[in-house]
Amino acid sequence: MTISVARPQLAPRERQVLAGLAEGNTLGEVASRLRLREGTARGYLDLAKSKLFGARSTESAIATGYAVNAITQPMPLPPEQLLLTPEQRALVPFIAQGMSAAQMAAQLTRPLNAVRRDGRELLAAAKAVNPAHLVTRTWQHQVLTEKQVMTWLP
Repeated sequence: MTISVARPQLAPRERQVLAGLAEGNTLGEVASRLRLREGTARGYLDLAKSKLFGARSTESAIATGYAVNAITQPMPLPPEQLLLTPEQRALVPFIAQGMSAAQMAAQLTRPLNAVRRDGRELLAAAKAVNPAHLVTRTWQHQVLTEKQVMTWLP
């Protein structure tokens, strides 16, 4: 069964801000590159989040944006090039939803320190600079998929 979700229409600046964050840039860096004030860039990000089914985090906005083709998906990379432990792999959808380490630990019934350690190791293994960039890197390696994201959309 295929889930059909209407594609949200993001304005060009909303797409640019979200795409810049997906590349691992900070909001300040994205704003500077786009010649915007940081507050203006945050406004575009907030608008994009609201259009992307009320995404609560940058990570969930990026994942949702990829899943519904509201932003350009990154070039896929071979899944076998990203070696993750099962514990690290289990964190990916939770990080993509913008959950905190404490929320993930509770969901997975694992010690908080173990979840934090696995999260740090996951970022390093994926060569991601921050959680938003991790969404992009795991999407590229097909660890995070459209099917997973669609399960949490309204």
